[in-house]
Amino acid sequence: MKKRRIWPDQFTFAPLLKSCSNLCDVNFGKTVHAQVLSLGFHCFRAVRIGLVELYVNCGKLDDAKKVFDEMRERDVIVWNLMISGYCKNGNVDMGYNLFKEIGERSIVSWNTMLSCLSKSEREGEALKVFHEMCHNGFEPDEATVVTMLPVCARLGEDDVGQWIHSYAKSDKLYEKHVSVGNSLVNFYCKRGLLDAVFTVFNDMPLRNVVSWNAMISGLAFNGRVEEGLALFDEMIKNGLTPNESTFVGVLTCCVHSWLIQRGKDLFSSMVSNHQIKPKLKHYGCMVDLLGHGGSVKEAYELILSMPMKPNVALWGALLSSCHNHDTFESARWI
Repeated sequence: MKKRRIWPDQFTFAPLLKSCSNLCDVNFGKTVHAQVLSLGFHCFRAVRIGLVELYVNCGKLDDAKKVFDEMRERDVIVWNLMISGYCKNGNVDMGYNLFKEIGERSIVSWNTMLSCLSKSEREGEALKVFHEMCHNGFEPDEATVVTMLPVCARLGEDDVGQWIHSYAKSDKLYEKHVSVGNSLVNFYCKRGLLDAVFTVFNDMPLRNVVSWNAMISGLAFNGRVEEGLALFDEMIKNGLTPNESTFVGVLTCCVHSWLIQRGKDLFSSMVSNHQIKPKLKHYGCMVDLLGHGGSVKEAYELILSMPMKPNVALWGALLSSCHNHDTFESARWI
């Protein structure tokens, strides 16, 4: 454009700033910002939003706040950008304060704040904001449900979680969004309400590998290991491809039921049948399984064969197995 002597306008700078933001190229972005100011295009809404988004995405919150403070009119989009930016950079209090200042909030504003509070382990405040949101007439959407169900699980708020389930069903949210059904499965598994888990899972019109993983891991967590293993077999029979998380869940089932040979077969099948390279968490399951079964030497040899460095948890699990099986000589050399 410069070579052809074509002057930029607001429609040039908005996507250019977006590109700088996506690449997190703050240095070039500041050069663009300088040209925006020199040419007088900083008064255009799309350009101002682009500048805020650039600085927020690149972690330059002071620069973002300066642009934000200079704006005479601020719409909900730019407020949401600033709230999200502060929260993602660890200043949740500042994000929360900005959230309280917004005159007109959108569902994105509520979801942004709920997500930030949840990720910061401020579940009580997240639940308070959720109740405030509903009281103000905002209806939960897919993002709200996926954020709030783990909050309800951690707080033990079964009634709220079940109300969200009822709402999601009446609004056909988990008919439209598989993530909603997956979140409900996780919620009920964590609360030990397994009848509800099977109801949700069987009612889901759409399932993906995450759905099956949530069920298998949830059943393992609740001691229903035979059902977890049966679900894995059904999953394979239905032609679904398992992933790393699937094998963590199914190997955990084997650990809880001391099914050593089944665990060995599954561990071997990761590479031979599914081309999945075992990670540290898979080795951890196998060390637990072999150790609990009394095969301490085999567990030790497995650790030595690992392509990655074993961590403290692995050695601790092996030492615990030595203690449980009175193999004090093994514990000494480990």
